[in-house]
Amino acid sequence: MNRLSKEDLAQMNRDYFQSLDKQKLVEVAGNLHSLAVEQIEKLEQNSSNSSLPPSSDQFRSTSSSELEEKQETGSETSVSQSKQEKKEVSEESEKPKSKGFGKKLPGKQKGAKGIWRTTPLVASEIVAHHPETCASCNSLLEIDSDAKPHMGYYVLELEKLDSGIEVRCTLHHYYQATCSCGHHTKIKPQFGYVSVVEGRSRDLCLQEYGLVGPMLATFIASLAIRYRISRPKIRELLDDWVGVSLSVGTIDRCIREVGIACSPVVEELIEELQSAEIIHLDETPWYEKGKYRWLWVAITSTIAVFHIGSRRKEELLCLITSAFVGWLVTDGYGAYINYPKRQHCLAHLIRKAIALTEAVDREVADLGQWLLEELRELIHELATGDGDKDETDSNPARLYRVCRLATGVEHTKLKALAKEILADWDAVVACFYHPQLPPTNNEAERALRHAVIARRISYGTRTSEGSLAYCSVLSVIETCRLRKVDPWSYIAQVLTQARRGIKHPPIPVAS
Repeated sequence: MNRLSKEDLAQMNRDYFQSLDKQKLVEVAGNLHSLAVEQIEKLEQNSSNSSLPPSSDQFRSTSSSELEEKQETGSETSVSQSKQEKKEVSEESEKPKSKGFGKKLPGKQKGAKGIWRTTPLVASEIVAHHPETCASCNSLLEIDSDAKPHMGYYVLELEKLDSGIEVRCTLHHYYQATCSCGHHTKIKPQFGYVSVVEGRSRDLCLQEYGLVGPMLATFIASLAIRYRISRPKIRELLDDWVGVSLSVGTIDRCIREVGIACSPVVEELIEELQSAEIIHLDETPWYEKGKYRWLWVAITSTIAVFHIGSRRKEELLCLITSAFVGWLVTDGYGAYINYPKRQHCLAHLIRKAIALTEAVDREVADLGQWLLEELRELIHELATGDGDKDETDSNPARLYRVCRLATGVEHTKLKALAKEILADWDAVVACFYHPQLPPTNNEAERALRHAVIARRISYGTRTSEGSLAYCSVLSVIETCRLRKVDPWSYIAQVLTQARRGIKHPPIPVAS
C-alpha cells in the first residue's frame, strides 16, 4: 500500500472521487484510511508510549485544548485569527529598529568602554609570602620585618560557617629577600595548566594570581552547572545576597577554570571505568555554537563520565576502550550492536509496545498488548525470581513467538518493533540468563536528565573548551554523589592544586 504524499493529496477533490469506479475508490479510501490512522497514532504519542521526553507532553496538551476550542466554536477561524494576531505582534516586537553593520560576536566588543570598581576592596586579613630559600645557592633566608612587598593582590574566598556562608577578602603580599651570596630571590604566585584555544587573544591560565578564590569559584560553577543558573543571574545573586560584585566575564572564567582543573580527574575516571562489570550507556542531542553534537554518558554504581562529541560509534572509544570486558546496558542504537556482552533496555521496547496497544487496528492492538505483557512479565520474573522452568513455555519463548507472529502483520510500527527484538534477540533476553544484569537503562537516562534541562535553557555550549569544562565538572559532581562524597570541597581542593601546578588528589570513596 502506497503512502500518500502532499502532492498526491493536492490532486484529490470531490470531482476526482466521483470520477472513480467502485474498485478504485475502495483502493483510494484504503490509502486515505492508512494515512489517517498513522497521523492519529502520531498525535497520541507522549512520553509514556514513545521515546519523547516528558517535557514535550505540555506542548501536546496545548494542541488538544485548541481542538476543544475549535469544537466549541464550530469553526477554526477564531483560533487561526488569534494565532495570526499574536504572530504579527511578536514579529513587530522582534523587528530591529536599525539594520546595523552585521552580526556582532558574543562578549565584550573590541574598543568598548571598560568598567571598573568604584569602591575599593577592604581586606579583613593580610597574608605575607616570603621566600624561604635562595634560588641560587638554596641557603635558608631570613625574614626582613622592614621589607616591602614587590606585588600584591586581593582574593575573595567563600567560607562555610555553622550559620551559613561568608565571603572574606584577603590581601596577599609577596616579598623578596637578599641572600649572603648576593642573589635577590623573589617569590611569586604559582601557576599551572594553560588552556589554549586557536584564535583567542588570551589563553586561560590556571594560577593563584586572581580575584576569585577556589571555593568561591567552585560555588559559582555549582550555580551554573548543577543548578543551571545563567551568568547574569549568578552575578545578580552574588551582588544581592553575598555582597560580592563580579563581572559576567569573571564568572564565566571561574566556570571554565573549574572545568579545566577537573579534566585530569575525568581521565582517571575513564581508566577506572574499564574495570567495571556493568556500564550503562546513553546519549542525547547537544549543541556547540549551534552545531549539532551529542552528549554521551557512561555510568556505573561509583563512576559517571560525560562526553560531548559526534554520534559516530568511534566516539565510544572516548568512554569504552578495548580494555573493557564487562557488560553494557544500552538502547537499540546501532553504535552498540557489535558489542557482544550487552543488555538491550526493555523500557524502550515497553514504551513502543504501549503505543501499539492504542492502535486503531484491533489485531495490531491485541498483538501489541500481548507483546507488552510478555516484556513486563520478563521484568517481573527477574524481580521476583519466579521464572518458568519449562524452556518451551518460558517467557523468552513466548516473547519470541509473538514477535514471529507480529512480523507477518502489515503494520509498519508493529513489524519494526518485532524485527528490532528479533534482530537483537541475545541482548533483549540477556538479563533472563544473567540475573545480575539490570533490564532497563534507567540509570543512564536519569543521569542525562539534568543535561537535557540545561540544554533547553542555555542551548548548549559555545566552544570546545566550554564543552570540555561542562562535561568535566558534571562528571566529577555525579561521581562524588554516587560515592556519597561532598563534591564542592573536593572540587575546590582540585582547583587549588591545579592553580599551583600540582597533581590532583583522587576522589575518595565513602566508608
